[in-house]
Order: sequence, then structure tokens, then C-alpha cells
Amino acid sequence: MEGVELELERRSKFLNSLIQQKKKAKEEQEQEQKDEFNVRVRASDMPLSVQKRAFSLSRELLNATPGKADNKRLALALKKDFDSAYGPAWHCIVGTSFGSYVTHSVGGFIYFQIDKVYVLLFKTAVEPLDHQ
Repeated sequence: MEGVELELERRSKFLNSLIQQKKKAKEEQEQEQKDEFNVRVRASDMPLSVQKRAFSLSRELLNATPGKADNKRLALALKKDFDSAYGPAWHCIVGTSFGSYVTHSVGGFIYFQIDKVYVLLFKTAVEPLDHQ
């Protein structure tokens, strides 16, 4: 019986080490992504691939307009891109100082800082009106 317990403990430690390695690799990948775009995520309920799209487009637009960022143009571009890629009802607020309180669809929210600009991007549910 003692041999079985030792084998279970050995396997448990092995699985634990695999889990820790995977967590570490994911954290490193997230850090590299943030470093690549100079992004600081403040809050998010969004898959990493979708986040990366927001970071990439934001970085591209900010680099295209050197000097002061055109917040309105960035917000419009993000909204249009996300509407076409992930369906309608995306909303985007861009600026250096704003407050907000929003309701969003599951998996459709991110608030991040890129350079000195803050971006709030979120999706809401679209339901047809019942006209009776």
C-alpha cells in the first residue's frame, strides 16, 4: 500500500509542476504582449486574442498620428473595427480623464492605458424591439 501512496504523490507533484509551468508561460506571454504595445490593462473581461486586436489597432493609429493623439478618431476606428469583426453594439470611449459606469456583454469589456491615453471598449447586447 505504501508504494501506491508514493506513486500517487509523485504523480501529483508532476502534475502540479506542469500546471505551474503553464501558468508561468501564460504570464510571460501576457507580459510580452503588454510590453510590445506599451499597454497597461486596468480591467478586462475579454479573450486575449481580442485584447491583442484592440492593442494592435490602437498602437497602429497612435503611431500614425504623431504628437497629440486624436481621441475621437481612435474611438471611431476601434468601434468600427470591432463592430465589423465581432458584431454590432460596440462602444468606445478614449481620453485622458473620464468617468464611466457601464453594463457590458460577457467577454466584451476592456479598459486599458496605451501611452498616456485611456481606452474603454465594451459591447452591449442588441435585442430587437417588439412592436405590437
